[in-house]
Amino acid sequence: MQNTDTTKYIVHARIRADGVVERPDVVGAIFGQTEGLLGNDLDLRDLQKTGRIGRIEVNIKSTAGKSNGMIDIPSSLDKAETAILAASLETIDRIGPCMAGIEIIKVEDIRASKRKHIVDRAKHILTDMFDENVPESQEITDEVKQSIRIEEMTYYGKDNIPCGPNVMDSDAIIVVEGRADVLNLLRYGIKNSIAVGGTNVPPAVAELCKKKNVTAFTDGDRGGELIIKELLQITDIDFIARAPDGKGVEELVQKEIVRSLRQKIPVEQAMEKYQIGGNRQRTSSQQPAHRQERREIRPRVMKAHTQQPRATERQRRNSRKDESVKTVATEFKEHMSELSGTLSGRLLDNNKKILKEVTVKDLANSIKDVDSKVKSVVFDGVITQRLVDIASEKEIKDIIGAKIGNVTKAPANLRIASTGQL
Repeated sequence: MQNTDTTKYIVHARIRADGVVERPDVVGAIFGQTEGLLGNDLDLRDLQKTGRIGRIEVNIKSTAGKSNGMIDIPSSLDKAETAILAASLETIDRIGPCMAGIEIIKVEDIRASKRKHIVDRAKHILTDMFDENVPESQEITDEVKQSIRIEEMTYYGKDNIPCGPNVMDSDAIIVVEGRADVLNLLRYGIKNSIAVGGTNVPPAVAELCKKKNVTAFTDGDRGGELIIKELLQITDIDFIARAPDGKGVEELVQKEIVRSLRQKIPVEQAMEKYQIGGNRQRTSSQQPAHRQERREIRPRVMKAHTQQPRATERQRRNSRKDESVKTVATEFKEHMSELSGTLSGRLLDNNKKILKEVTVKDLANSIKDVDSKVKSVVFDGVITQRLVDIASEKEIKDIIGAKIGNVTKAPANLRIASTGQL
């Protein structure tokens, strides 16, 4: 009798007979032709009586005067004893009056099958039966802080314009597009923002801007550009900040918000860029001191931009920069050619020898962990501002990719190039 609680292995064997045979014939041949072959300790009859060998299952069919089938024998013996027992079956050469042969196909480890079932079942339980994950302590803290900051949102004027609680008391304010932008800034502790609600800037916001030092912080799309143009026409602002291309202020995380605000440009540059004359109706006596100072310095700034010698010098610098970039791209042409289409990257030493190869998705984390031997990074992907910042921190000299993305700031000692510049 098979004891399913102690079965460790199942011996699977194939049987062929040159004649018509049935299950009792096969079982009788197995017991008869192995009796006394392996000694008393491995006698099949005794092993079956003690439960160390289970019921012998035989599935056999006869066709055209020949018989073929399978034999399954459960075993609770150890590996060596089970292997000996399995090998003994292949000594059987007759079943009843027919010539026959038995071939061992495999020995199945029942415990391995049970382990696989446990793993598969555990995956199902983990993914489908837990209602929700228990939050980490930091997640709980962040959630509490976020709810407090959202509750701090207030409203300005009779039109109930969404804004942060510090808008009235602060000398400097941030003008954003909508309520969601104000909420996102509050989420990261910025409490002096106010929404304009689209391109139709409320008169109350326009008047408030005339009394404050103003940074317009808009989305990196066409709508954000239109809001900037309207603000430049109807009120006074001091700086322009933009979200990365294709992103909205409401989508940004803290690091992106801080970077965008640090990269703001003075309004003089924005007016030249967007070709806006702006609203200059007020007299000097009506304008705050910082506005008067800005008006006084603009003619000199504009004049400096039109001087031919400075423009020529800029052209020479740009020409030298283009040549340097092309040289860098050429130096690493062989590596980039080998990496093309692989979505992989290489970390190289001073002699351009490969120290490590990684996938593009793991590149940023790999750069963070590199030692001082890594001097160059080449990869089949887009060079981003994040990668440039990490490479700069690690004192990497060169970063070469398939394409250069929205990189607005790079240190002078870091050479950046793409295969498109070859």
